[in-house]
Amino acid sequence: MDWHQRTGIKGAAGCIFITAIAASCVATIGAFSQSQDSELTFLLPAGRSECFFQTAPKNGTMEVEFQVVAGAGMDVDFSILSPQGFHLVSEYRRSDGVHMVEPTEEGDYQICFDNSFSRFSEKMVFFEVILDLPANDAGADDEWAGLGEPENLLEYKLEDIRESIESVHRRLERSRQMQAVLRAFEARDRNLLEDNLWKVSFWSCANLLVMVGVAFTQVYSLRRLFDDKRRVYT
Repeated sequence: MDWHQRTGIKGAAGCIFITAIAASCVATIGAFSQSQDSELTFLLPAGRSECFFQTAPKNGTMEVEFQVVAGAGMDVDFSILSPQGFHLVSEYRRSDGVHMVEPTEEGDYQICFDNSFSRFSEKMVFFEVILDLPANDAGADDEWAGLGEPENLLEYKLEDIRESIESVHRRLERSRQMQAVLRAFEARDRNLLEDNLWKVSFWSCANLLVMVGVAFTQVYSLRRLFDDKRRVYT
């Protein structure tokens, strides 16, 4: 009878442990949804400007990173406007930049890129918006605390598991953001290399044609110098 009781207690502890782990994952996933990221690569025509709108809550954090990946000059004008229409950020003829708005106001922020100073060259622009919503973990913490922690739980602590999962998620999210930025850098470098390759090839061909022309001109001039057309009478 004692053996059956111990087995039942261990089984109940195992069920409580599994239930707590499942609740931990649900609470952690709920916390993950507090971060909203978006990224876009678009073509900005010459002499035009484009604006994008990002809805933000109150007391949040918004980070905007942009980079010009293709186009002559590799630069655009950049600005961020608040929901009330105030200019929070204004930059001119920049190829990249990172800007943080904290705390945010409730409403639609306006993110604008201006290429009106360029008459002929269009630009390809990459930008990313990282929006962190205000934390609201009181309900999750209460639910977490209500689960309790059974005794002899193989020395696992639910709080440690939750912190580990959140740490892994933050690092993975940061890695994804860095990879997106590195892809933008790689695209810009590739476009620069292709443009430089075209310029080098063009001027190399031009120099080759000039050298061939000069060589033929020199040969023709030398032959004219030694070409004696006078008649000799005997």
